Order: sequence, then structure tokens, then C-alpha cells
Amino acid sequence: MKIKYILSGIALVSALLGDAFAQTKPKYNVLFVAVDDMNDWVGPFGGYEGIKTPNIDKLAKKGVVFKKAYCAAPACNPSRASLLTGVRPSTSGVYHNNQPWRPVLKDAVTLPQYFTANGYDVKGAGKIFHNAFNDDASWPVYFDVPKSPEPPKAPVNGFAHFDWSPVDANDEDMGDFKVVNQGIEYFSQKHDNPFFLAIGLTRPHLPWYVPQKYYDLYPLSSIKLPKVVANDLSDVPDAGVKIAKPKGDHQFIVNNKQWEKAVQGYLASITFADTQIGRLLDALENSEYAKNTIIVFFGDHGWHLGEKEHWRKFALWEEASRVPLIVYAPGLSKVNSVSERTVNLLDIYPTLAELCNLPARKELEGNSIVPLLKNPSATWEHPSVTTHGFGNHAVRSEKWRYIRYNDGSEELYDHENDPQEFKNLAKVQKYSAEKIKLAKSLPAINKKDAPTVKEGKE
Repeated sequence: MKIKYILSGIALVSALLGDAFAQTKPKYNVLFVAVDDMNDWVGPFGGYEGIKTPNIDKLAKKGVVFKKAYCAAPACNPSRASLLTGVRPSTSGVYHNNQPWRPVLKDAVTLPQYFTANGYDVKGAGKIFHNAFNDDASWPVYFDVPKSPEPPKAPVNGFAHFDWSPVDANDEDMGDFKVVNQGIEYFSQKHDNPFFLAIGLTRPHLPWYVPQKYYDLYPLSSIKLPKVVANDLSDVPDAGVKIAKPKGDHQFIVNNKQWEKAVQGYLASITFADTQIGRLLDALENSEYAKNTIIVFFGDHGWHLGEKEHWRKFALWEEASRVPLIVYAPGLSKVNSVSERTVNLLDIYPTLAELCNLPARKELEGNSIVPLLKNPSATWEHPSVTTHGFGNHAVRSEKWRYIRYNDGSEELYDHENDPQEFKNLAKVQKYSAEKIKLAKSLPAINKKDAPTVKEGKE
């Protein structure tokens, strides 16, 4: 796999930002770890009892765990584009995976571009932007996503790339292993400037093909299915049912008796990813950069495994929008810290800018969570907003989830009493005032869909 050296766009960014880097003296390095399709089924977030994620667990004890972190959009492309540009999907019009983001955000200064312009050495490896729309201008140095082994006859249990099976391969054969090697090598080198290193893991994105030893950790007899109720979509408006597509993936899973096998594949893929993350974090810990490197670890969106008769992401419910987020800030975050405040992946950009003493950018639509790194229980008046498609939004406060679709239909869930979102309270009169309050956080701008291209894999 060849490393691409890309210099285009850096001069433009420097011109946009002027002498910003000359006016500041960055102190901390940044390790930015993105994981694809990882929901809350990891140890510190409690989504699946019995999950084996020792390395993420270890990181959680070191940094601040954000228990109520949410994506800006429940799909790879719009989630990553918004996080890396600081622009909401509803502001850009980039709502789906088939919408190239750079043509509609020509002047956006991405997170890695901003660090480059401020004197940082910047490198990316693996899936940081959505693969189809990686941004050459963002990476002085970039290592592309390597292919991973697949079974000789695929699909094995599912259809197309909606599939799960062990592969006859070693960790060393997997693309994520090779991506992490880039980070390990980077930490072994001497860096005169502060650095921003972005490492993107693909698993647990479909297909769930990982070595047999990870499947062996989760025997089928031990698999626990998500808690569900019959007719869970009966009180969901038509717009939500259309998103869930109960006659699609879920009907296939049930009819072909694949639910336990699919859950097994997802768990195996999470533990495989955790193992690679452990290799990366151990290399940092054993390097000269351990004490002055900020770590940001996150999943780009959640994932359904049958809840509300839905699979994959692409929805506005808790399972699709909640993400794992852990931040370690040397000298600031305290060990074993947990925050229950609602935060969003849009908050990462302004947070890193502040932590690294870079000039604030007014264009960013997220909120710096530095106050929560200092005090995880600090007062915080920022409900988190997730958008899926034009005019469809979810507002998440610490107690409520309020969904309003483009056609005006609604859902409302009380998370203190109904964490699985089984009972839609939107039509209950006594909650009208609560809906009005939550609706104040809905985006004021709802830009029409950005142009699309033929969609490939997710």
C-alpha cells in the first residue's frame, strides 16, 4: 500500500487563515481515532453485557467518557463531513452517503487543514472522511484504506455486503491492522513539530468478516438479542416506518434465522477493532509523546441490530444516533470521569482547537466541551441534534428524545422511564410544552439536498 503525499490546498488554507499559526504556540499533539459503525455495545457505554473491549475500557478509565454523545447524522458521509468541517448537515445539504460534500463546501477549512495551517504535522490513515469522498486537500500525508480478506464464497449468511462470517486470516492480513501500523510507526519517529495523527478503523462496518478467534469469544449459545417488543412500530409515524424498512433487512434476518449469527458477527468485529485500538494506544503509551498527546476516540454513528425492526444506521432513534466518545486531555481530564451531558460529534472540532490553543473559528456550529473535560457535571444547555435527510431531525436532551419529520409528524420518548423508546408520547397532551421547548433546538436552516452521485457501498 503506497502512501500518498498531498500538498494541494495547504497554501490556500494558509492564505485563508493568515498568520494564525505564528500567533500561537501549540503545545499538545492529537491522536484522533475514528471507528466506523460502532454503537454503544462497548464496555464503558453499557450497550451489551459481556462485550470484550479491554482496550477501550482502559482508555475510558484514563479520560472522560461521554455517555450521551450523538452524531450529527446517522450515516458515514454526512457524519464525517459535518464533524470535519464543523458544518451541520442541515446547513450544507449533505444528508446522505451519495452526496459529495466538497462541491457544496468549497471554502470549508477541515479539521486537519486547520491544524496544518497552524503549524502541525498532519497525517491521516484509514477511513477518516467517507471513503468515496476523501479530501486530498486535507492530508499532507495519507495512507489509504487497505482491503481485507473475504470468505471464498460470499455472501455467506446474508446478502451483498450485509453479511457476517469468520475469515481464514490473521490479524496481520486485515486492513485495520495495517492502518494501525501506520500510527505505531509514526509514534516511533522523531517529530520536531506538534502533530495531528488521524487513524480510522473500518470494522465493525459491514461485512463482519474478522478472524475466527474473535467469533470464538462469542459462542452462539451465549448470544443475547436486543430487547424488543412486538409491534414496536405501531405508534411510529409513517415517515419513521419508512426509514425503518421492517420488510427489508429485519424480515430477511428473522425469516432466515440469522439474528444470533448477525449479533455474533457484530460483537466479534467490535472486539477485533478493540484489539487494534489497543495496539495503537500501547504504542503511544510507550513513546515519548505519551504525556503531551490528546486522545479523541469516537464512533461515527450508532447501529441498530433489530431494535424497532431496523438494521444498520440511517434512523433518528437512540441506537442509530448514540455514539461512543472518550476524550483524554493531559493535565485537564481526570481519571475515571463520566459526563451525562448531551454532546455532539460537531463539538470535537472546536474542542480540539481550544485544547491546542488555536484561534477560535466562528464558522463552527458545534460547542467546545472543554468545560465538561474540566468538570463533567458542569451546567450545559446544549441539547444534541441529529439530522437524517432534509427536514428530519431528532433533538436529544438528557431526559427526552424529540423527533420531527419533514412532514410534521413527531415522536417523543421519555428516557428516564423508557430508555428503549418503546412508547411514543408525542400525541399526549400533557407533554405539549416539552415538545415546544425541545423544538427550539431544531435547526433554523434546512438546506435542500446537495447533488448526488451513484451510490456505492455504505
